[in-house]
Amino acid sequence: MSDLVLLFPGQGSQEPDMVDTVARFRPDLLDLAAEAVGEDPFSRVGDGTRFDQPAIYCAALAGLERAGGPKADLYAGHSLGEITALAAAGALSDADGLRLVAERGRLMETTAARTGGAMLAIRAGREEAAPIAERHGLGVANDNSPAQVVLSGALDRIEAAEAEALEEGMRAKRLPITGAFHSPLMQDAVEPFLSFLQEVELGDPRAPVYSCVTAAPFDDIRKRLSEALVKPVRWVEVLHALRAAGGRRFEETGPGRVLAGLVQRTLEDVEIVAAEQTEAAQE
Repeated sequence: MSDLVLLFPGQGSQEPDMVDTVARFRPDLLDLAAEAVGEDPFSRVGDGTRFDQPAIYCAALAGLERAGGPKADLYAGHSLGEITALAAAGALSDADGLRLVAERGRLMETTAARTGGAMLAIRAGREEAAPIAERHGLGVANDNSPAQVVLSGALDRIEAAEAEALEEGMRAKRLPITGAFHSPLMQDAVEPFLSFLQEVELGDPRAPVYSCVTAAPFDDIRKRLSEALVKPVRWVEVLHALRAAGGRRFEETGPGRVLAGLVQRTLEDVEIVAAEQTEAAQE
């Protein structure tokens, strides 16, 4: 029966000391990242998606190395983290994954600059948040946990939804992202990203990697990764699917501990493995 699940974070999990982790455990990725992005992304973290995403990808792979490079029975990643999960599972090389992430971040940033939009996190379950999204013509971008949903769409509609959520006593917070990710406003990025994916060699992963588009193991990797730009992140469903497949021990390699927290709030009778403890044991 499957047991260990490795999870890889998406944008929003960046931390100031990410570069130190990469320099220590995966220094080879530093030059590769600068080449893929056109400059050092670590010195520009916080300046935009095209810098944040490659830096997070490298830091997550460095975290995997820090944890001893465990081989999981099941893999999953949140949004951007899907590509990291596929690389960790051997479906593509680390270098090709970095190229993909750099292009993904660039396309998302340039598309967002044209279309605008914003994202709003609401401290509520999907049943409470979805009607607000529908009333304001927004989409549910991330179904993160039974107590957190993220809406995505045009800025004026996000502002109206935020006002309604606060009026109803819900906690609501605008995400520090200048774009309506995982919404139809990202449509212009889909075809270029799918075209770029054709240039990358893909193989079968050593273990199932779950797609946030389908909440099931990847079937057509290129199709699902390109669709993911406009489709919602079905994270709650992904976690339940991993649990149903036998996942019992969930380990997030970082940066951050966002996904570990979402697991804790979503699943019962599972163990959260702390990567930091694994490192301490090795040292």
